[in-house]
Amino acid sequence: MQYTTEIVIKKPLLEVIKKMSAIDSLKYWHDGLVSAEHLSGIPNELGSKIKLTYSFGNREVEVIELITKQDFPHQFHLSYTGKGMRNIQKNYFETLGANSTKWVSKNELQPTSFKMSLMLFIMPSAFKKQTKTSLNNFKNFIEKGISVNTFKAN
Repeated sequence: MQYTTEIVIKKPLLEVIKKMSAIDSLKYWHDGLVSAEHLSGIPNELGSKIKLTYSFGNREVEVIELITKQDFPHQFHLSYTGKGMRNIQKNYFETLGANSTKWVSKNELQPTSFKMSLMLFIMPSAFKKQTKTSLNNFKNFIEKGISVNTFKAN
């Protein structure tokens, strides 16, 4: 399944990229994030890998993030691989005036298990909604300092 989500953030492009690429800021806008562990490569560079661990109620989820293209400040492409699913995410950033940035996120979900294929078929809107929520979480974090977790945003 492929879909595109976009949002306008009322901050300059370079500030958006700085916050987005900082591993320490993930905890403020990645809902349920417990830890982010750098595995290999140079952080924020092509080929860099990070293990992200999330907690959703009594369920823990691990995902490996791989940077597949880094062309800051305009593009940042990643793949996320976890149990049953792979998400190829292509992020594009565009300046809209002096203090606004448009973020376009193109996603391709590739189920790797029957269970996830079924979920994707039955509830495609849930996956789209999660992506939109993530973009909104980032917007609230960078514009208003609002954190999705119990951490205090900077």
